[in-house]
Amino acid sequence: MRVLSSWQAPDPGQDGLRLEFLRHLEEHPADGLWRECADGHITASTAVLDASGTRVLLTLHSKVKAWLQLGGHCERDDLALAGAALREATEESGIAGLRLVPGPVQLDRHEVHCHPQGTWHLDVQYVAVAPPGARHAISDESDDLRWFPVDDLPDSADAAVRRLVARAVAAGV
Repeated sequence: MRVLSSWQAPDPGQDGLRLEFLRHLEEHPADGLWRECADGHITASTAVLDASGTRVLLTLHSKVKAWLQLGGHCERDDLALAGAALREATEESGIAGLRLVPGPVQLDRHEVHCHPQGTWHLDVQYVAVAPPGARHAISDESDDLRWFPVDDLPDSADAAVRRLVARAVAAGV
């Protein structure tokens, strides 16, 4: 996976995750990207900032019941992780014209229940900027979709979401 091989991690913890993700892909060359891989699979997500960089669009995920960034599983016709991240952000936000900031800003490994025994999302996280005046629309995957000030996230936003938003702001608009 070229993007993970060439990505310059911002700290040793992130570099450790990068190496873990690469090992996963070496151990699962045929299915490591796909939801069917019960040992875990690569996903792509995006922190969507408004044009001013002062608000982030979060989804109240219908299954998790917490405020999260937009994103999800890779699909067979995705040509790159960045494309999967942008596709998911566009589908889940309803916003056309999102501009993806080049390169991932963070990696996150978290337990999920895509399989009865549980599994892992190895999430490659990006930043996108919405065009001025963008209007969002709630998708079937969300109970709610809302802009939050980047310095006043909802209580149910976990530490990983908070780190992602901070890195998104640092990546700039």
